Amino acid sequence: MMKLMKVKTARFAEVVEKCGQPRSYTLWRKPPDDPQLKKLLAQNRIMTIRRGAGADFGEVGFHKAKSTIYLQFSKSLKRFEGDRIVGIKWEMVKP
Repeated sequence: MMKLMKVKTARFAEVVEKCGQPRSYTLWRKPPDDPQLKKLLAQNRIMTIRRGAGADFGEVGFHKAKSTIYLQFSKSLKRFEGDRIVGIKWEMVKP
């Protein structure tokens, strides 16, 4: 019998409360050539937002895929690593 793994979730508002108000991060270079992105990844301060037919959700780290938006935070997101970030409130994101 196959066991289903339960994915831990966290609310976007809680992430913002603990890690600061995010701002959108735009890739102007290929990820391996972007020193700012490398620094943010080393500090666990990047979140990937996946957009699609269902509700938007986030994941800590850089995950290259179609229909994604990247957010940078002022504090580390390490405590939320592996969580599915739900309840994205776009009004909480700085442009």
